[in-house]
Amino acid sequence: MATTEATVHLADAPLRRVLAPAAAGGLILLFVARLFGITDVAAAQTFTIIFTAIVVEALPFVLLGALVSALLEVYVSDDALGRLKRLPPALQLPAGALAGVAFPVCECGSVPVARRLLRRGVHPAAGIAFMLASPIFNPIVLVSTWVAYSPRDLGVQMVAGRAALGLVVAVIAGWALGGEATEELLRVDQSGSPATHDHTGPRSKVTSLLGHLNDDFFFMGKFLVIGAALSAGFQTLLPQSLVAGVARSAVIGTLALMAIAYVSSLCSEADAFVAVSFSQFGIGSQLAFLVFGPILDFKLTFLYGAAFRRRFIGSLALVTAPLVVAGAFIFEVLLR
Repeated sequence: MATTEATVHLADAPLRRVLAPAAAGGLILLFVARLFGITDVAAAQTFTIIFTAIVVEALPFVLLGALVSALLEVYVSDDALGRLKRLPPALQLPAGALAGVAFPVCECGSVPVARRLLRRGVHPAAGIAFMLASPIFNPIVLVSTWVAYSPRDLGVQMVAGRAALGLVVAVIAGWALGGEATEELLRVDQSGSPATHDHTGPRSKVTSLLGHLNDDFFFMGKFLVIGAALSAGFQTLLPQSLVAGVARSAVIGTLALMAIAYVSSLCSEADAFVAVSFSQFGIGSQLAFLVFGPILDFKLTFLYGAAFRRRFIGSLALVTAPLVVAGAFIFEVLLR
């Protein structure tokens, strides 16, 4: 009985956190729809179909990503990731970028993991490369990308393009931003030593696993709901002539989807299902959405601000945004 009550208590707060923004988003969309006079049944049906399709397709991958993140948090020790620092410095950067395959975490989890790695002595360039690459070069993310784009016969191409561009951007950004000492990159920890979690004992581990799974799922699910609503509203409310005009320009269309990726703050395990819905835009612009979002979005701005010094965010944007735009353009040219 006590376990059941604890589980219900764990679910209450995250559930409120996802219902509140969903309700607020619904009211905003209703207001915008009335403002533009788009309240007819056809528009409502279009919005509902797009929104439901995105959420239903993406939700299993959000759950899977939350489960993997919880398993890593509870069952994988810091020493497993700390082995990076024992590699020669020249190998730490590529090894850090590729570590996302073995330690698949979303962008929300990669920031505290990278911070922990840097404090444990891993080279700053390797820690930054891991932080940027793991939400992209991640088996769950790549599988979800393949599933989303397979109906368009672009599954393999998008997986290869996303992995390659994400890896290149992560390595270059790690090299460019990781030249400073750890003390110059990270914010001073005002709270003392990081809190430790007691995961000893089978019951404690299971309880911790369920708690982390619950928190991660509802945290990521909240952004999925908001992102799906933004995508559905974008495609339902905006005049198609305006969308087509933006989408026709490779550069403007790419920058527009990168801006949407920043605002929507989707989890990388589910963002491909939103990206593929922007069918008016070129495939290169969609790739930019998939690569830039896990590197820099609205929620990551706050996470980076909590872990790194203030100048880090501006430097990261200046390094990564041009690389993503250039890579997206090259990708589209190659596919043509």
